[in-house]
Amino acid sequence: MQLEIIVMSKAGGRAVNEDACGFWTTPEACFCALSDGLGGHFGGDVASKLAVQHALDWFRETPECSIRAVEASLRASNSAIMNEQQRDARLKHMRATAVILSIDTQHSEAVWGHIGDSRLYCFREGRIVEQTRDHSVLQSMVDAGYLQPSELRTSPNRSKLLAALGNDERFNADILPVAFPLLPGDVFLLCTDGLWEYVEEEDMERTLGASVSASDWLKALESCVLSRGHEGQDNYSAIAVWCSNPV
Repeated sequence: MQLEIIVMSKAGGRAVNEDACGFWTTPEACFCALSDGLGGHFGGDVASKLAVQHALDWFRETPECSIRAVEASLRASNSAIMNEQQRDARLKHMRATAVILSIDTQHSEAVWGHIGDSRLYCFREGRIVEQTRDHSVLQSMVDAGYLQPSELRTSPNRSKLLAALGNDERFNADILPVAFPLLPGDVFLLCTDGLWEYVEEEDMERTLGASVSASDWLKALESCVLSRGHEGQDNYSAIAVWCSNPV
């Protein structure tokens, strides 16, 4: 399996970008990490950078594509944030979301996990076949039938989370229970809420179908954000991973 990986992270209308993202690869594997420092918590930018750094550091030391590895990397990120909270009292309330994607390019399998409301989408033949579920109050209300799914993007209470990095009591990460078998042409999108707030799933599929590369696709997604956003809008970040057969 050959991968094309493109990363985008923009401040939007904010003075500080509290998102962070990155990836690390070997000839046999790829590891992607994306995080959003929670707005309103001092040190959100610190928390997101710690989350990404320590998740990828864990994989560098143990380059393993497995359910255990994804969970361990998220726990390493959580511990790093909590250690920094103890070291600097100003940062004691900082929190962050996280999404981790691990791909075994030798065996064409993927495992992912997340906490909070940053998302992972998997596309096959141009359509969404897998999507993470937000750890948020609104998502729980949608699941219970009290709200419509469209309200996840429009409600003023959208950012109230039930789980995040930086608090052991609320460390309730979701990890894919079994490895996901990949096919050439599969595509992944990891993104913060600053992107998916303005880009609906139909837009993701439409722009994907019209794009010839991961770079083109992220540019199209960013155009959606910029055309629908507002002054002072949130940071927006994404990682696009396109899977193909080796040339």
